[in-house]
Amino acid sequence: MRCYLHAFLLCMVFTFFSLLYVFNQLASTLEDRDEWNLREQKVSDRSSHDTGNLLRKMPGLAGRRDREEGLDRERSGSAVKERSDEGSHLAVVACGPRLEETLTMLKSAVLFSKKPLNFYIFAEDDLHDSFRNSLYSWPRTVQSKFNFTIYPITFPRENAKEWKKLFKPCASQRLFLPLILKEVDSLLYVDTDILFLQPVEDIWALLTQFNASHLAAMAPEHEEPRIGWYNRFARHPYYGKTGINSGVMLMNMTRLREKFFKNDMTTVALKWEEILMPLLQKYKLNITWGDQDLLNIIFHQNPESLYVFPCQWNYRPDHCIYGSNCHQADQEGVFILHGNRGVYHDDKQPAFRSVYEAIQKYPFGENMETSLLQPLEALLRTTTHTYCGRASHLFTKRLKQSIMSAQQDVT
Repeated sequence: MRCYLHAFLLCMVFTFFSLLYVFNQLASTLEDRDEWNLREQKVSDRSSHDTGNLLRKMPGLAGRRDREEGLDRERSGSAVKERSDEGSHLAVVACGPRLEETLTMLKSAVLFSKKPLNFYIFAEDDLHDSFRNSLYSWPRTVQSKFNFTIYPITFPRENAKEWKKLFKPCASQRLFLPLILKEVDSLLYVDTDILFLQPVEDIWALLTQFNASHLAAMAPEHEEPRIGWYNRFARHPYYGKTGINSGVMLMNMTRLREKFFKNDMTTVALKWEEILMPLLQKYKLNITWGDQDLLNIIFHQNPESLYVFPCQWNYRPDHCIYGSNCHQADQEGVFILHGNRGVYHDDKQPAFRSVYEAIQKYPFGENMETSLLQPLEALLRTTTHTYCGRASHLFTKRLKQSIMSAQQDVT
């Protein structure tokens, strides 16, 4: 009996100290959040051009309104009029040598979208002028299609260096977008190596397919479990059978900020700003893909909150290097191309690189069929010796429709 009593007391002591550790992490996170918010306000006071926290919230899918009258906003084209339809809201994080890649992504968004675009560009300080000068150098007719705001890279003070270097430089910034863009209702986050092959508003429209519990949407990491990474190698919980890829992430951030998330650290449900640091502390020795792994852990515990969209919205080399395994793309074509693993800049996947270079080199104002599509098709015919090259007709299937539609608007 005495042995059982000792065991019980040891369990109680262990449980007490475990709970003490978790709540200590939560208290530290909340204290740091307050200091972080104060620092963000100071940054906002210094430069209204490079921050965008002074925004007016709209419910539902309306997203962001213009800033209050009298407050400055950096917009491309000084004569842009206020629109009743605010269009899509797109965020990207760029660090290191990602300037040109990011500009090509933004260019692909502008080329095919018919509704206004609002860009939120998070970048290292030494890239701000380059982004600003490049975007202002685009033709006025192109500038009239979008607004943009440039933000500094910002992490909570505690473990800021660890957050910044968690995976690729600054990649984990995406985890904090709901806390920085506090007045933005809904947002599409994309990696810098994304190319839109059809209008941004088409993926934005998936917000209307969310049910009452959905607060984010992503595509599976893999379609074929036999080549999946999470189901074969992960040392942490992950969503579904093969995990999710966070390179294209559609969010209802109002819901995300309001939700209390179930977790495996405590029986107490935690809000977004409360859960991130404890998760990092618990799993930092077991995660490989940084912030994407943390998202997998969160949605493993809260699967009802995730809307899963098909792989054609986030088509990567994994979908074709072992033979075509994205069935939706086989039927309807690729909607969004994701050139991860640096395939836009090396010779490993020439089909992906061909699409990137065609969009990058296309001169604004030229006929897209003759100056973009036809040169691209010629390049893709030289890549048929690779598996992805054999599937490259899927890259242009939707692109042709987007170009035809854009050309009709011009004429």
